Amino acid sequence: MVLIVGFLLFVAAIGFVFYLFLYREIPGAVEMRLGTLEEIPGDIDQWKADEESDAGKAAAAKGLKREVRLYFDEKRGVLGSGAFVRQARYRNRATNEITGVDPDELIKRKRIRKD
Repeated sequence: MVLIVGFLLFVAAIGFVFYLFLYREIPGAVEMRLGTLEEIPGDIDQWKADEESDAGKAAAAKGLKREVRLYFDEKRGVLGSGAFVRQARYRNRATNEITGVDPDELIKRKRIRKD
């Protein structure tokens, strides 16, 4: 009995993988089923001063300037859809030298459904 259930789960897993593969290869199928991905903002990959957030205020108290940007990484994301990465760096206010960075923060792209 356990062997039969295991075999059926194995066949179901193969079918699911095949289904995902086909969905990725058919143009427009993912968008029709899940919706389209949100547009990439126009200010992508541009460093901006961050003075309003708590981390930006803490950096200013230490004599640093915090800068953040959104970076679009095409290799991340489900089924090659890409993902946004928020990056932050700290600069010395006097010398403008980069003194540190924060770990990258992955931001998932949202899907917009048409109902």
